[in-house]
Amino acid sequence: MIHAYYNPVSIHCGPGSLDRLPALLHGRRAVVVTFPEARALGLVARLQALLGADLVAVIEDVQPNPDVAQLSGLYNRFWEQPDACDAIVAVGGGSAIDTAKALMVGTAGTTGGGRFDSLVSLLATGKPFVPAHVKPLIAVPTTAGTGSEVTPWATIWDAASQKKYSLHLDATWPEAAIVDPGLMVSVPLGTTVSTGLDALSHALESVWNVNANPISDTYAVSAVEDIFETLPALVRNPADIALRERMALAALKAGLAFSNTKTALAHSISYEMTLRHGLPHGIACSFTLPLVLEKAWARHPDRDRTLQRLFGPSLQAGQQRLRAFLQGLGVKTEFADYGVSDEEAGAMIARALDGARGRNFIGAVPA
Repeated sequence: MIHAYYNPVSIHCGPGSLDRLPALLHGRRAVVVTFPEARALGLVARLQALLGADLVAVIEDVQPNPDVAQLSGLYNRFWEQPDACDAIVAVGGGSAIDTAKALMVGTAGTTGGGRFDSLVSLLATGKPFVPAHVKPLIAVPTTAGTGSEVTPWATIWDAASQKKYSLHLDATWPEAAIVDPGLMVSVPLGTTVSTGLDALSHALESVWNVNANPISDTYAVSAVEDIFETLPALVRNPADIALRERMALAALKAGLAFSNTKTALAHSISYEMTLRHGLPHGIACSFTLPLVLEKAWARHPDRDRTLQRLFGPSLQAGQQRLRAFLQGLGVKTEFADYGVSDEEAGAMIARALDGARGRNFIGAVPA
């Protein structure tokens, strides 16, 4: 069988790698998209010192789980003057990078670079489109989890309508990623756990996936092994830069894995858990991992070989290892723990299997 793997993102990683940013911009004028606390942490001042006059604006009011209600005005203001900048630099967690990916795509409009309602209408079709304008993106994650710095997609939420939109275009791959673990030392403990579990879910979801291939497996297996070993140690010693670096690389490898496979059932379930039950994404996409492992087991000989590299020959032992790992980090692993009845959970799983990400799951098709 012939397999293909593609990822065009130029990756720069290691302590101090943020200093590469001016060279990667090549003199282009940049808008920085970042999180509200970045200024108090000294990050905005550091970016200003690095970029000087090439930094033309800072957008620093990014909110978790970027929602259409907040993005609309931001997007329209950004594209009112499409020539005001040449590139976007996203500095932050997944929400900052997702916000930047929404901004980088300009739609055809009567003025400027387009209107946000036009973008939402295009996303609502669920079909790829060619944007009228694109700003290149350099992604600088400050958390170890989302992998968004090496993937072409972003999630845009509409809480009022209980919907989510997936932005995924050939044009939305970041041009470059800078993974500097020094930016992650100040990440709070809860965020460290939640984003780390997001990375674990990305890696496992790429394994029990109809789009898996030997290259994505190589990244995924290494990521899972590193996360199992590193995340609990990092919780005990969050200031350890060596642990931060190893966790950052694990999240990067998980991102490289699912950049080619997309996610699967655990993420499909997570969207409803976040929209309807308010569960943070990293918890929502990881608490079901023991359950999804059971549904993936014995579905496909090739996938079983990879799963058994991680969990051994016993499904029960593998599930117990996952549950113990999650519970050791304070994460409950049953739907009932989050106020969801067995009947509701069954219906939610059925809906998730029928969703776009659910159909990537090897258990969604007959064995």
